[in-house]
Amino acid sequence: MEWTTEQRYRRIEEVSKEEYGKLIDQVKHCPYRQMYHIQPVTGLLNDPNGFSYFNGEYHLFYQWFPLGPVHGVKYWYHTVSKDLVHWRNEGIALEPDRPFDSHGVFSGTAIEKDHQLYLMYTGNARDKDWVRYPTQCLAVMNKEGKIMKYEEPVIKNRPYQVTEHFRDPKVFQVGDMYYCLIGAELEGNQGTVVYYQSKDLVEWTYKGEVKTSFKGNGFMWECPDYFTQNGKGVMILSPQGMESQGDLYNNIFQSGYLIGEEIDWQNGVFKHGSFVELDRGFEFYAPQTMQDPSGRRILVGWFGLPGVDCVSDENGWAHCLTIPRELIVEENRLWQRPIKELEQLRKEAHTVTHLLQQESISFEKINGIVYELTAEFTEIKAQVVGIKLRKGDNEETVFYYDLINRKLVLDRSKSGRTCGDEYGTVRKCHFDEKQLKLQIFVDVSSIEIFVNDGLEVFSTRIFTKIESAGIEFFTDGMVQLKTTKWGLNV
Repeated sequence: MEWTTEQRYRRIEEVSKEEYGKLIDQVKHCPYRQMYHIQPVTGLLNDPNGFSYFNGEYHLFYQWFPLGPVHGVKYWYHTVSKDLVHWRNEGIALEPDRPFDSHGVFSGTAIEKDHQLYLMYTGNARDKDWVRYPTQCLAVMNKEGKIMKYEEPVIKNRPYQVTEHFRDPKVFQVGDMYYCLIGAELEGNQGTVVYYQSKDLVEWTYKGEVKTSFKGNGFMWECPDYFTQNGKGVMILSPQGMESQGDLYNNIFQSGYLIGEEIDWQNGVFKHGSFVELDRGFEFYAPQTMQDPSGRRILVGWFGLPGVDCVSDENGWAHCLTIPRELIVEENRLWQRPIKELEQLRKEAHTVTHLLQQESISFEKINGIVYELTAEFTEIKAQVVGIKLRKGDNEETVFYYDLINRKLVLDRSKSGRTCGDEYGTVRKCHFDEKQLKLQIFVDVSSIEIFVNDGLEVFSTRIFTKIESAGIEFFTDGMVQLKTTKWGLNV
């Protein structure tokens, strides 16, 4: 169905319990509901927001339009966890109820100060001519979970030469000073990140653009993030409008990182290397990171993309979040590893060791719809080695190492119902390693593949028949395989 502007900007507060109850029931009967990923009760989920640790718990908010699987007026929905694995829904945290956020509470971040959690976000407002007025706004949550908005935005005006696309504040502390990065579009359709400085999170001083050698890539840089680790500065960006280059940048929009020296905040200079995609798969966007009490840097991403529909739209909901990943800076690059806490979900394990010899083979009890699986391929004497997941009649999702061309390949051309096929059904990246080690998380409608301890990651949503539960290993030569599959307590 086509959604009118009026329908997209209808508030959940205006909907009867009976009407909303029907939508909840519709969503519950969807065959693609996930078992251990964060997903919306109804409607559309997009960017993760306010990812933080506060008052003994992890807090994660996300963009939410409750009334359907489209981008309408956005709320912040709140979910909380003790362990990053088991989440409880707390309901709406921020709603579009002020003149400065009347058309949506857009993305932002959280930081603890004075035993309170400060939530900084973009307020989206439009006038009668539909002209957008973005501002950067502040709310504070106390230890009882009560949230109070500041009466006025803390950054009311966008900088000179910045268009109405001015959003997604990322706030962090350096010494005794707070900094805020904001994604922006300059006049002339060029993406950038600008930054502000504050002593108290309330009064902000504009400092200018963050000066990078990446400038010129894309018309808007969304959801900037920044952290330091092992003496390196890491900036994460979601640029819109990058041109594809061979195997690179083939999704509608990209997410990736720049790594280099720590930013010189006095002058705004960031010296860095090339832009690297965070996830080589199909649906991954707008990631956000936080530092946990032990010092780990943890990332969660939106398991979706703007401008691309979702098969579950027909059931009244769309999208989810990725599993949390630990980020590690090594060898001048980012490694991404599933957080150890996910091992809590494991139940019975089934392990097989087998010498693959020019065959495609499955094993008893190595199958399923919801599971974690590891597979190590060693002593490789072959041109191709790989795995088929969620295999059934005319359905399979294939991941393999092409040793001739030195590439990893994810092929979802037979993964069942799909969306976004206009951007292709195969994703590849360069890979030149002597062995292939996989850690794979499969949920009802998603697959996340971590390669060689997080050197590369491929993620994809799949909408496969429930009967398609096979796992098959294959090679055109000889390779030693060891694989373990765990069912999950979900």
